[in-house]
Order: sequence, then structure tokens, then C-alpha cells
Amino acid sequence: MKDLGSTLLREEAFEEIVIGNTAVARAMVEAGVRSATSYPGSPTPEIAEALAAIPADRRPLRFEFSTNEKVATEVAFGSALNGHLSVVFFKSVGLNVAADSFVQLSLMDIPGGLVVVLGDDPGANSSQNEQDNRHYALMSYVPVLEPAGAQEAYEYFKLAARIARERHTVVILRLTTHVCHAKEKVRFAAWKPEPLDPTPRFDPELQNYIPIAASVFPLKRRALERLASLASDPLALSAKRVDDAGNRKRGVIVAGNAYLSLLDALAEARERPDVLKLGLVHPLPAAALREFLAAHEEVKILEELDPVLETQIKALAYDAGLRTRIIGKLGVEELMGEHVPGAVRRIMAATWPDLYDAPPPQALPAVAAPRPAQLCPGCGHRSAFYAVKKALKDDDITVADIGCHTLGHLPPYRMGRVLLSMGHSTATASGLALFNTTRRVACFIGDSTFFHAGLPGIANAVYNRHDVLLVVMENGTTAMTGHQDHPGTGRNWNGETTKLPVRAALEGLGVTNIREVDAYQQAKLTGMVREALAEPGFKVVIARHPCMLKFTRDQRRKLKDAWKPKHVRIDQDACTKAHECVERFGCPSFQRGGGGVVTVSEDLCIGDGSCRQTCPAGAIVEKTGGAE
Repeated sequence: MKDLGSTLLREEAFEEIVIGNTAVARAMVEAGVRSATSYPGSPTPEIAEALAAIPADRRPLRFEFSTNEKVATEVAFGSALNGHLSVVFFKSVGLNVAADSFVQLSLMDIPGGLVVVLGDDPGANSSQNEQDNRHYALMSYVPVLEPAGAQEAYEYFKLAARIARERHTVVILRLTTHVCHAKEKVRFAAWKPEPLDPTPRFDPELQNYIPIAASVFPLKRRALERLASLASDPLALSAKRVDDAGNRKRGVIVAGNAYLSLLDALAEARERPDVLKLGLVHPLPAAALREFLAAHEEVKILEELDPVLETQIKALAYDAGLRTRIIGKLGVEELMGEHVPGAVRRIMAATWPDLYDAPPPQALPAVAAPRPAQLCPGCGHRSAFYAVKKALKDDDITVADIGCHTLGHLPPYRMGRVLLSMGHSTATASGLALFNTTRRVACFIGDSTFFHAGLPGIANAVYNRHDVLLVVMENGTTAMTGHQDHPGTGRNWNGETTKLPVRAALEGLGVTNIREVDAYQQAKLTGMVREALAEPGFKVVIARHPCMLKFTRDQRRKLKDAWKPKHVRIDQDACTKAHECVERFGCPSFQRGGGGVVTVSEDLCIGDGSCRQTCPAGAIVEKTGGAE
């Protein structure tokens, strides 16, 4: 797509091949969203990238990356209270961070309407678990629409926005990784820009916005009644389809991306079951479900992750006195992973063995060696881990956090051996330091996570005088999710802004023992860590170096044809084959071949030189031209 920004603002109807996230961005424009917030996390960041492609002077909405998902939810909620259709989007586990405020939203009257776009992650492609956020929806009485692909992501977002605005409520649009990233030719409607009406509509005299004991029950009653009424709303019920194959013996109830996998899996089946594909998955369309169940002898419930639909549909069938055989999850394997076509074929064959002439094809044997995750060549985190490891004893305890530096737990560094969630490291390390007089405790956190969720744990460590070393791995960006800015960068999504230095934030929290060093200064960093570990109480070392992936990309854009890549090479005459570069520093640019000869892959090497100080023989030298 040559000009994504112009495409998103086209006023005539058109078709375009886009990923689901881009389709959602266009739907936001068409629906009249005025305020959008987020915290970056796969699989949803491309929504923000699409919005960023719209020229600022033509952008019909305001967007921000907030400091975390809870704050993003609260900003969007506040905007919606004033009558502006608002959106917040983030990844699956981001809802855990936002939950304290999210679970209150259905109790509120929200004049502008609020859509929460969730990027759930079956298969844990970029997450620490396979969290199924439909449970949050059930717990908090929030309706959920679940699209199967990019076309439905576009259509269902507009439906969610309309429901949210007309009913003054919150609606979840539940995407999954494949829906976010798979491409499809999407049919977009015409769009006519409308001027912003800035009239504030927040009126606490008309609606109680304080859910305390005296008001909780009226607010909860209204939330339940609003949810129940949606189950019979023709607009909401339009989000479903029936593929009628005339098969009154077998049927399948499915939702989301699993529907598309089911179509592929049934392409070679001996017979085609009828299919009820749901779009509104909470509250369930009870009448449609009863009708479909009553018309079939057996019905398979096909859903990714937890048996959320299965449990409710079985209860509905029991209450209705239906005798249909309902087939849910058949084992642990159905509770894990993505329902891609091959997996769905195996599920359908296990459900009805006579459905296929041949057994399901076996998984292809692995033909390539596994490729471990790697820190990028030149990454300051690699230098930091290499240096910090020299200051630690074998039995010292290290705690990881979320970010690129999480990869420090892999060989050869083996640092950061426990992980819970964003910002947990200082508090978990504090607990590990209790009653501990023999094993020192160090923890790591990135600068983006520091602002996202790290501050409370640090405040607690100062307040309760925990004996812990915190190493802040500052690389000047939110690197793991695509180089978004954070409060420490001096920029936000809309341009220059106030910069919040990490050191100033630490000092503001009462931290007095602070050291700073460039992560490339390995010997100095090693010495600082040794000194800090010998001192009592809470102490911090800031190991700072720009993200080199971002730096090199920025330089290429800035210099264009003048950009000249740099590399290092191995002086084979000086090399003693100590293999410090391969085994302990671990940059993937180094390749060990026959006879232990080490060479440098120029496809990977960026010539930053951080590796040169690691070679005991001084055999890593700058390449100035010609062959090695």
C-alpha cells in the first residue's frame, strides 16, 4: 500500500488488501472515534502505526500511547464521559494491568461510548501465557464481539462503536493474533468527515459515577439489564451467520478465526456439517443457539483456548430440555494453541472419525535446527549482561522483567531466572532478599517498563529498605514492540514533550544510591555492580545505551545513500580460539566453523565495536575494506 494515510481517509467506497489491525484503524475513522489510547503490545501495535500514517493536520482523532494500560483505559474513559466516542487497545495481558478500572466500566453511563480492543494471543506467540479474556467479560458484564478476519474486524468495530454510543456503555472487540495480522481484501464503505463537537457532556447530577456501597446494587442491576437486553437486540444479533449444508445430524458452533480454519478443514471432509458462526459471544444469542441445537442430533463446540462457549451452551441446552449431544473439548490439547487449519482438522476427525476418508496428515518433521531468540547485534543489553555476569557469584539470584532484556535468561548469560509480569522485578527481588544473608539479589528492568509498572516496586523497596540491586537497562525506546516512545524519551506520539529522566524519577522516589554508565563500558559497569552489591540497602545501576536496531534504522533514513555499513573482522593470525566472543559474549554475528575458526557474518554485524573489548587476544578488529 503506497500511501496508507491517504487510503485510510478515502471518502468513496473502495476495496484494499489489509491486515486486520489496519482494517480496525479505518473503522475507527468511519465510526467517528475522537479519542484513542493504547500501550504498545503485540498483536495490536499496527493499529497505532496505521493511525500514525495519517498526516497530523488531517487526522480526525487524537491518539496517545499512555504510560500503561490502566492509564490508557482511564484516559479513554474520561474522554468518553465527555461525550466523545473513545477507544483503548492493547494486548491480552494488558487487561490485567487495566483490570482495576476496567471491571467498573459496565457500571457507568458513558455518554460517548467506549470500545476496548483486545489482542488475545492463542499460541502465546508474543505473550507469557494464553490468557482468554472472555473470562474478564463474563466477570464484568461487558459485551463481546469476536471477528474471524479483517473484513469482520472492520465491520464488528463499527458495530461495537454503534452499540457503545447508542447504549452509553463499553463493548469489547476481541481480536486474536491471526485476525490482527492476516491479510484480506476488505470492502470499505464511503466516509464523510464530520466536524468535532467539543461540547462537554459529563453531568454527575444526572448519573451517579461513585460506585460505593450505597450505589453498587443499582449500578450493577443496570449493567445486568443492559447486558440482557443486548442478547435480543437485532443490531447485535446481526453478527452471526449460518452455513446450512442440510445436515440435520451434525452441526458446529464456532466463533472468531477458528471459523476460517474450520472452512479449510472441511474442504476435504466426506460430509459438511451445518455451521453456526457467532459474532456476539457475550451475551450469547440464546434463541439462535436453541434453534440450532434443536435442529441437530450432535453439535461440536469449536473454540480456541478455554471452554467458555461450551460451558454456557451446555447450560442453555440443559435449561431448555434439549437432548442434542453437545461435544466440547476432547482433551488437554484442545485447550492449548491456535486453531489453525491442521489443528482443526485433527479436532474434527477426533470428534467424528468417519468425517474423513484418510487419517489426518502427520505433522511435518523438523528439518531445520531450532533458532533460539537472540538479542540484536550491537544490543547494549548484551554488553550489560556480559559485564554484570562478571560481577556476580554463581549462586547469586537474578530476577528478570518484561522487555528485550528478558532474553538474558538464555545462554550464555543465564541472568534473570524468574519472570511474572511487567514491573514485577524489584518487588519479587525484594521478597527473594528477605532472610537471605548468603545469596545476593539483583534484578533488571527496561526504561519503558520502568515507567509502565516499575515505580511502585521501587518505591516499596525504598520505603521498606530492601537489600536489592536494580539494574535499569535504558535503551531510549520501547524496543520489543516496535520502538514506541515512553515518558523518558522526550517525545510522544504527537511530537516533542517533557522528558522524564530515569535518574530524576529514582531520586524523586527517594533512591540515593545511584550509579550511571554506558553499557558499552563493560569494565566500568562490572566495577560498579561489584561496588553496589557490597553496599547495604536498595541501590540502582543505570546501564544506558541506545537501541542499536533503532539507531541504525534512523541513520539509514537520515543519511540515505550516504549510509555506509560498518563491520568488524577476525584477525586470524591473532585469534587464539578462546571463543570468548561466541561462548560468553554471544553476538550472533560470530560464526564458529571447522577447526574452531571464528568468522563474522556481515549480514548480521553492524560494526558497533562493543565486542572488541571482549576478546582476550585483541583479534576482533575494525574491517576497513577488502577480504579478511
